[in-house]
Amino acid sequence: MTKVRITQVKSGIDRSNRQKATLQALGLRKIHQSVEHEATPQIKGMVDRVKHLVNVEEL
Repeated sequence: MTKVRITQVKSGIDRSNRQKATLQALGLRKIHQSVEHEATPQIKGMVDRVKHLVNVEEL
């Protein structure tokens, strides 16, 4: 499986509770924080929900 690096580039403030929970579930708490995950369908779906708040790189 490939890995992806997800970096938060915009704040979760003034976003819906669902988007805040998705950021938290991905392990993101601060702007410019990065996390690495396996590129599973579940992670891809979560990233799709908050794609306007994050940058994604394939590793």
